[in-house]
Formats: sequence, C-alpha cells, structure tokens
Amino acid sequence: MKQVFYLIICLSLIITTNSCRKDLDFGPSSGNLEFSKDTVYLDTVFTNIGSSTYNLKVYNRSSNDISIPSIRLALGEASEYRLNVDGMPGKAFENVEILAKDSMYVFIETTIDINNLPNTNGEFLYTDKIEFDSGANFQSVELVTLVKDAVFIYPDKDNTTGVVETLTLNIGGEVVETEIQGRYLEPAELTFTNQKPYVVYGYAAVPNNQTLTVEAGARVHFHANSGLLVAEGASLHVNGDLSSDQELMENEVIFEGDRLEPAFSDVPGQWGTIWLFDGSVNNIINHATIKNAAVGILSEGNPDAINNKLTLTNSQIYNSSNFGILGRNTSILGENLVINNAGQSSFAATYGGKYNLTHCTIANYWNNSFRQFPALLINNFFDTEDTRYITDLTEANFNNCIIYGNDNPEFILDEIEDPAVVFNFKFTNCLLRFEDTNGNFTGENYNLNGPHYESNIFNQSPDFKEANENELIIGNDSAANGIGDPVFAGQVPNDILGKPRIASPDAGAYQHEDF
Repeated sequence: MKQVFYLIICLSLIITTNSCRKDLDFGPSSGNLEFSKDTVYLDTVFTNIGSSTYNLKVYNRSSNDISIPSIRLALGEASEYRLNVDGMPGKAFENVEILAKDSMYVFIETTIDINNLPNTNGEFLYTDKIEFDSGANFQSVELVTLVKDAVFIYPDKDNTTGVVETLTLNIGGEVVETEIQGRYLEPAELTFTNQKPYVVYGYAAVPNNQTLTVEAGARVHFHANSGLLVAEGASLHVNGDLSSDQELMENEVIFEGDRLEPAFSDVPGQWGTIWLFDGSVNNIINHATIKNAAVGILSEGNPDAINNKLTLTNSQIYNSSNFGILGRNTSILGENLVINNAGQSSFAATYGGKYNLTHCTIANYWNNSFRQFPALLINNFFDTEDTRYITDLTEANFNNCIIYGNDNPEFILDEIEDPAVVFNFKFTNCLLRFEDTNGNFTGENYNLNGPHYESNIFNQSPDFKEANENELIIGNDSAANGIGDPVFAGQVPNDILGKPRIASPDAGAYQHEDF
C-alpha cells in the first residue's frame, strides 16, 4: 500500500514538474506570425456611434510555444481603436503567449468623433496599425475605417429616471399618450437634405399641418424599432429623381437601417416603418428605395382622398420582414413601383379602400422562412378580439402589372360578402401567377375569364434577371413583353429607369433588356 502511495506522489511530482517547465518554455517570437487578414476593414461608421466588433486571428504555425514581446496600436493611447487581446482590453500588451500550432483572437472596435479629425468634408478614412514585436521581428496589420458625419434625430431621455420621450397622437379626435418612443420634428428639421446622412432613433414625427420634405439624394438611416410617423394633417414629400448611375443612385432617396456593414445590406426587419397615420394627407414619394424594414410603408385611413393619401412612383421596396406595403382602408396610387421579398405580403390592401396601380411589379421571392401569404393580398375586413368590421373596397385596379413569386397562388381576394358594401377590383393586361390545381378558390372573384380579368397572362415566366437578389428587370424571354395596354402606358410613358415604353409596352415597372 505504501508503494502505491509513493508511486502516486512521484507521478504527481512528475506532472507538476512538467507543467511548470511547460510554463517556462515560451520562447520569444521569431517574427513568423501569420494573420487571418493583412488589413481589417471596419467598414463605415457614423460619427460617435460605436462600430461592430471585428476580429483578427493570429497564428503560431511553428512547433514551439512562443511569447510575443509586444502587441500595440501604432498611434498608442491616442488611437481611436480599442483592442481585446486574449480576453484583456487595452491598446498595448506585453509578453502575449501562443502555444505551438495554436492561435488567438484579437478583437477590434472603434468609436470616432469626426469633429476631432482634420479636413473631413463629411467623411474621413481613419487608419491605424496593430504592431507585433519590433526590430527584425516586426509585423503589422492595417486597420481602416470610413467615418461619416451625420445628422442625428432622437427623443429626449431623462438622465435621472432613464425614461425616454414618447409621442402624443391625435387619434379620432382624442389626444392619446402612446408608448412609441420618439419626438416631433422641429421646424428647422422639416427638410432632409443630401448634405449629410440622417440617423433616426425612435420615431421622427411630422407635426400637424407641416410637411417633411426629403430632397433628392438624401440618405435616411433608422435604428432598430425606429421610423418616420406622419401625423394627422401632416404630409411627407420625398423628392427623389432618376439617377444617371444605377450603382451610386445619386438622386435616389434611400431609407434603410443604421448598420452599414455589408453583412447587413439585405437583412430584413432592421427598423420599423414609414407610418402614414390616419388623417395624414397628400403624401408623395418619388424615386425612393425603402429596404430592410419590418413594414416598408404603413398607410392608414383616408380611403376617399381626392388626390389619394399616398402617391408612390418610381420606387422600390425590398426585404420587409412583414409587409412591403400595408394599406388599411386607405387610398394609394402607384406607378413604376417594384416590391419584393416580404415575410408576409409584398402588397396588402386590407380593410377595403382605394388602390390604383399601373406598371408595377409586385413580386415575392422570400426565402428566409415559411411564407403563408401571397405577394398580393386584398380583403375588406378588419378583426378585433370580439368584432369584425367590414367596409367598401371602392376600387383595386391593376393595369399592366406583374404579380409573381416563388409560391402559388400569388394573389388572394379575401372578401367577406355583405350586400351593404362593394368589392370592386380588376386586373388588366397583367402577368399573374395563379394556379388553383386543387379547386380551393371558387366564386366570381376567381373566375379568371370573368369581368374582373381582361387580357391577362397566367403562370408564364416573367424572366426576372435575379429575383432572389431583387433584380426584377425582365429579359427577352419574359411573358410580360409587349402585353401592356398602350392606353395605360401613355399614363406612365417611361419605365422606372427612364426608358420609353409607349411604342411596345411591357407589363411591370421595367421594359425588358438583353442580359
């Protein structure tokens, strides 16, 4: 028994001795470190807003345990970058160890005040280096960040209680305190220019009897759960224009989230919505791109507006986690409108209203999750917990349009029949996806040869360039080519890219191209 005890003691000593020796066997780095990248691009950040966390992997490919004498930022404590090396935050580190054939992470972040930088002219390319060792063993990795100046709009916050300002709204003649974080825009804020991007926290609300004007080329970024709200009696005018460069989109007004990294460029649901509140009037949007919202546009009320509650032309709405456009008993005129990739419907005309769409492409190729609604949904009712409300669908006209997607059918007419209300709709010279192989859709609304349907083509390929990438230009083989009614084309003589269409109008927002 004693022999076993002594054997255990000896083994313990051997293990301990070897462990101690292992700790002492880290030799100095020989300058042969390898890196996952030679330059870390932290992409674009807004002034005074923290970046995402980026990483650099450092490899010791040798068979020896090494100690790196120093890791530091070249600009030292003055650097705008922050490092975390092997779990330790800082800007300079000494004797950092890496085992043989092993690696470690260096994490990098930054928050930069553009006002502290020289000659910015609205943006500045900020650079630094991570330096490893010195002398003959010196190695480095570049750090690069584009910093943009911006106009920030955010609600007040009580520094003592932490309570954030919320909106008070006029709802049906009653003043209601809501839980919507945000504030009303001041008179000096009612023009968004193209000089600097705008970053909105919470909801920026347009006050009664005021108009928010957004100039051509403006860029508006929304934080999570943020958006625009156009209150009763207020208006939104988005004055974008045709861009000569379809990559730069220099005259387009773009509404999107505030995450500028490429990985977030097409992520749905990053912000709330453009909310045209019941009672807002004369809203006009031209040459706008609205992307990555929960709901691109929510338009409520004013179904009998003489000039339409919303006039939407030459615009694109993509990657909405719920709806591209959600209308609730409202009035919308749409021309050269393109919508794609919505978690529910791309265009939902609900609870009746008045809708006239000409040369529009309403598509849905959503592939992020299961989708239970079609690209186009039309109904005439609204349900609460204990009551169903039914109202008139005064008109829903789709002329020279494409309604298509990766599901079937891609339009549904969900009418609650009531002799006291009307349900008026018509599809004319459209390319539509609707195959009722199981006979689930019956009645006059789905009589595709009846008076609600005129000169349409069903279930033939639109030949989109790349629908999953929101490229809905149609090609030479599109079934939409030449099927448009010249009368409606005369109302919208150029396509969304400015290409003439009257001579031989195609359905949808685009004239076909060779690609």
